[in-house]
Amino acid sequence: MSAEKITAETRTEFGKGAARRIRRDNKIPAVIYGHGNDPIHVTLPGHSTMMALKRGGSNSLLELEINGKPQLALTKAVQVDPIRRVLEHIDFVAVRQGEKVTVDVRIQLVGDAASETLVVTENTTIEVEAEATHIPEMIEIDIEGLEAGVQIHAKDLKLPEGTTLLADPELLIINVTQAQTTEDVEAELAEAEAEAGIERDEPEAESESEAPASE
Repeated sequence: MSAEKITAETRTEFGKGAARRIRRDNKIPAVIYGHGNDPIHVTLPGHSTMMALKRGGSNSLLELEINGKPQLALTKAVQVDPIRRVLEHIDFVAVRQGEKVTVDVRIQLVGDAASETLVVTENTTIEVEAEATHIPEMIEIDIEGLEAGVQIHAKDLKLPEGTTLLADPELLIINVTQAQTTEDVEAELAEAEAEAGIERDEPEAESESEAPASE
């Protein structure tokens, strides 16, 4: 994962009022933590930062130019307005070239399992350790043709070179089960209703109409 370059401005005003003024100018307030230093409060350009995070995903690595000096920063938390869907604030962790970091990487399924199966993703991310500049964007799992009963655990994943598994090796990631038929669903529903003491109304048989009397 290469770092995208963004020019940042240091800021000295804090609080909700200052943050609103920053966002009105189409900029984003952010903080950089790490390496035992005091937090660095900066302002980032809104559009270019948003596009960089879209391309880089949840573990986006940015090279922030602060007062003419480059600083690698790994995205750790992003606050998004729930209604307008705009970025409100970003927390970064300062990293160095070659430094290893702990991150959660998303799982991506490839292919289709066998017919009449149901693929359940028990965990959508996996915790790994990787160099800050070589964090995998995703970890792919090939499920092509897998039959019911197959399970894939963390230890079964094919990790990129330089990436180390930190999660429990027995952590269940993918569980392939037999897809339920309509009859199975109805049987389970009937059993649940019986346990709850619910009685279904039987459909009333249509009354036979009397044939007209013949003269």
